[in-house]
Amino acid sequence: MFSVIQFPGSNDDRDMQYAMKSVLGQPTELVWHKQRALPASTSAVLVPGGFSYGDYLRCGAMAKYSPVMAEVRRFADAGGPVLGVCNGFQVLCESGLLPGALVRNHDLHFVCDIASVRVERSVAPFTSRARQGEVLRIPIKHGEGAYFAPPDLLGRLERGGQILLRYCDARGQIDAASNPNGSVANVAGLVNARGNVFGLMPHPEHAVEAATGGIDGLAILGSLVDALARAPQAGAGR
Repeated sequence: MFSVIQFPGSNDDRDMQYAMKSVLGQPTELVWHKQRALPASTSAVLVPGGFSYGDYLRCGAMAKYSPVMAEVRRFADAGGPVLGVCNGFQVLCESGLLPGALVRNHDLHFVCDIASVRVERSVAPFTSRARQGEVLRIPIKHGEGAYFAPPDLLGRLERGGQILLRYCDARGQIDAASNPNGSVANVAGLVNARGNVFGLMPHPEHAVEAATGGIDGLAILGSLVDALARAPQAGAGR
């Protein structure tokens, strides 16, 4: 089962639940932030977008202290797959589950658009449905989406193949013009060293039906479904 964490201020939690349950046909449950244990049948954790705790202090800074996040950290440490989208990415960075930080967009403006992102690696459990070099078009909507990592950390991420998505143009070229928020090295999504925790700023749950703008988000969410179908016990961590 997919567990979607729900904080005060989450606004993409039900969108994620819809994408997983109604489009991909997976059992999915909302998990309130005060819960101190994940459902026993949890096979993957999804941390959705929104404005957890009103983004007080900074995005994700308060959410990391939620009771449920201690369990999410334990789940991830046991090898369970965890996916964080937008504010969820921020929460994972603040919680130390992913390296680096998300800071204010370079122009200090909120951006709401369709972004092109290039898949840097086709790898389970998050990008196996996509080809390396494939360009996906996925919505973005954030004010603090500029990924930052100092040069030494960025170098380790590059060498370790941890950067899975980069902002690009429609042809897959990486340049400053295609970077919507000022992220270092055009980073749009990355995994931890173990490969089981993935954070990205684009919203795959908003790109799962052709009638509402495209299905490129299924390359991300569907990859996770495929990975769990091949190894149904992996990631349970319980």
